Amino acid sequence: MKLDISFPSDGLALAAHLHIPEDLKPQEKRAAVVVLHGFGSNKNGGISKIAAEIFARLGYVTLAFDMRGCGDSEGERGRVICLEQVRDTQHAIDYLLTRDDVDPQRMAVMGFSFGAAVSLYTAGVDARVAACISVGGWGDGEKKFRLQHASDAAWKKFSDMLAEGRRELANGRSIRVPRFDIVPVRDGMRTNLSGGSIMDFPFEVVDSMYNFRAIDVVHQIAPRPLLLLHPANDTVTPTQQSIDVFQQAGQPTELHLMAEVDHFMLGEHNPVVHAVLTSWLNKYFPLTHTPHP
Repeated sequence: MKLDISFPSDGLALAAHLHIPEDLKPQEKRAAVVVLHGFGSNKNGGISKIAAEIFARLGYVTLAFDMRGCGDSEGERGRVICLEQVRDTQHAIDYLLTRDDVDPQRMAVMGFSFGAAVSLYTAGVDARVAACISVGGWGDGEKKFRLQHASDAAWKKFSDMLAEGRRELANGRSIRVPRFDIVPVRDGMRTNLSGGSIMDFPFEVVDSMYNFRAIDVVHQIAPRPLLLLHPANDTVTPTQQSIDVFQQAGQPTELHLMAEVDHFMLGEHNPVVHAVLTSWLNKYFPLTHTPHP
C-alpha cells in the first residue's frame, strides 16, 4: 500500500510516498528504509522510485521523499544545500518514529548519488540510523568535482564559475548554474533523470557540494553496517569516491564495485547488483531481527 503523506522539516512541508507492506500484521513493528533521491531529483521517478519499489517489494516500510526545494516539497526551488538535506533526512526519521508500524531501533537510510553522500553523512552524525546504503555516492566534494571535470579545459571552466559565483555571492547576488555544468552526464544517460528534475541551481548549491565532506564522519557509522555499491567504471560520480569512503569507514562495511553497469545502476536491471543488495539486507538488515554473535 502506497500513501501520499507529508512531514515537517524546519517549517517546510516535505512531500513523501510511504509504502506499507501488505503482509504487515496488527501491532507488528517492521524495519524501515528512508530513500534519498539524487541531485535535484524527486521521489516520483528515476532511481528513487525504483529503489523504493525494491525495498517495498522486499517487505520494508519504505519512505521516499522530496528534499526541500525539490519535487512536491516546499522550499526555494533548486536550493539543495547538503547540510539542509541532512536535516530533512533526520526529520524523515522523526516522522518514522511517530509510526506504530515502524521498529524505532531498525531504521536504515539509502541514498543514490547526491542522496548517497547525504545518507553517509546522516548515518555518521545520527545514531538512530541502524544501517546505511550508498549507491554511486561520494564523500569529498572537492575531489569529486576535480575528477568530474577532468581535462584542463573543463576544470578551468568549472573553476572560473566557482570564482565568479563566490564574487557575486560576496556582493549579495547568486548566479544560476546549469545542471550539467555542475555534474556532467553524457547525453545517452540523461533519460535516467526523473521527470521534473531541476535543470539549474543557485550558486550556493555548488559551494555547498564543493565543501561537503561526508568522508570525515563515515567512521562514526561503525559498528552499524554500511554497504557501498558503485559501478566499477562510473561516468558520473568517480568510482574512487566510494573506495576512499571505504578506506575511512569502520566495520562492518562492504564495498562492491559492479561490472557492466553505469551510474544509474539500480535501474539497469542487472541481476548481480540486485542479488548483492538483497543478500546484504538478509545478513545485516533483515525484516526480522536476529542478533549477530
